[in-house]
Formats: sequence, structure tokens, C-alpha cells
Amino acid sequence: MRIRATVAAVSGALALSALAVPAAQAEDDRSWSAPQPFSDSQPSKAESGKAKSSFGATAKAGAGQITTAVLNGGKPAVAGTKTPQTYSLSVTASAPSGVSDIYAFVWKGSSIDDPDSVGIDQNEETSKCTVVSATTTTCKMTVTFDPAVLYNELAGSWTIGAAALTNDVDVIENYAVAKTSLQRFSKLTVNAGPEPVKKGGTLTVTGSLTRAHWDTNTYKGYTNQPVKLQFRKKGATSYTTVKTVTSSSTGSLKTTVKASSDGYWRYSFAGTSTTPAVSAGGDFVDVK
Repeated sequence: MRIRATVAAVSGALALSALAVPAAQAEDDRSWSAPQPFSDSQPSKAESGKAKSSFGATAKAGAGQITTAVLNGGKPAVAGTKTPQTYSLSVTASAPSGVSDIYAFVWKGSSIDDPDSVGIDQNEETSKCTVVSATTTTCKMTVTFDPAVLYNELAGSWTIGAAALTNDVDVIENYAVAKTSLQRFSKLTVNAGPEPVKKGGTLTVTGSLTRAHWDTNTYKGYTNQPVKLQFRKKGATSYTTVKTVTSSSTGSLKTTVKASSDGYWRYSFAGTSTTPAVSAGGDFVDVK
């Protein structure tokens, strides 16, 4: 089912998820209220009676801080049209008593309280944690972006939030530890001809730039984008840019060049905030 922005506010946070995650537990088996800010199984703010911690009615503000959060090693996450993509997430927190567990999520919207914001909880019931020092712990978990519940407007900047359980059973919360990015997978093709071509003859190079269209789970042309036409002479190790071509209203590419020597032709796209960089495989042309 495709999930749109139909979110219920939960204790000052959100309540939407493509994933419902069971309650997490600390390393010493003390259970704590699972954060699950995007689980639609949580009560609404009206049902809670009054604003409480978004990570459980028994949670109390703890001394300490969630210091860093990194998704996919700092690189953007990318999703296509069919296969769910799972990415690593690492979160570090510190507290005077030490930290026993961390729970994380990613979300997109104007604020954590905006009912039109959306997000995804971590996959694991319990994160894999490593004690860095007496006060600091780093935990690793994963989040999954499933094209079946994504739509185009979700491409771009996302926020990483987390909660940490301290060893004296306080909860530290930070809805905006760090930023990350989610992109729509891109494809690029090239075809140069005629083959072979006479030296000094005209070579026509066509291609197509497409990207994942999450609203329809298909690939559609990425329009009006600058794409570099590049050439690698036979025996050379790198490409050089010959000219820049703009993709059409359907994402197609077409230009002509003079053939001078044997080599490989390709199109190369630098990418945008919502779409990753991509280069076509080189098409070899024999020049007679």
C-alpha cells in the first residue's frame, strides 16, 4: 500500500511508519518504552491526556546528549522502483551514568510535530551497541526505504532522530541529531553511430536520462538536465568532456560530433540533490 502523508500526532511527535517495530530492550534486559515515533499503533495525543515524552509515558528527561548520527556512512540513501533498500545507521550518545541502548528513526517534514511529516523507524528490536567509554556508547541499526511506500516528494533532505536509554534509566531525546538525504535512482544510456565511421565524419550520439518515479514505480525521463558528452581515446585511461547536452522533455539526449579517432563515447550526469550522479557505459566506435 502506498502511504501518503496521513499522520497522527503522538505525544508531541509523529505516528506514521512503513514499519512497526516491537519494543526495544536495554542490554541488561531492562525493558524501556520503544520510541517508535512513526508506529501507527501508538495512541494519539488526545488519548494520552497530556503531553508526555514521545518515547513513553514513564520516560524522564535525562542528563546527557545524543552527539552524532550517520546514515550510510554519510552518503545519500538511494532507492529504485522495486526492491527495498536497507542502509546502516550509527548513533552515538553520552551521559554521566553511561548509555545502555539507543533507538533511531529518520523523518522528513517541516517539524516533528507537523502531522504531514513522515518517517521510518529502525528495523531492529535492539540495536547493536558498543561501549566507547564509561559515559559514551555507539549503537548501530538499519533503516529501510521501500519504494512501495515512497512518493516523489520524499526525495531530498531527511532528518535523523534518536532516543538513548541511560544506565540510570533516564531517556535522552533528540529529534534532529543530523541530516541525511534520500535520492531517486538514476539510469543513463548511450549509443554512438554509425559504426564504423569515416575519420572526420559525423557521429550521432543518442541516449536517455531516467530516474525512479516513486508515484508510479516506473522510470521516467529526467527533463531539462545538463549531461556531459565525454570521450576516451582507445588506450587512454580517462574520459574528457567534449560538450554538454540538455535532456529533452522526455529525458532523451542527442547531439553530433566529428569522429577523429577510435574510442569510447559516453554521457555523464553530475546528479542533483534528489538524484544521484550516473555515467553510461562507454560505447566504442571504430574510426576508419
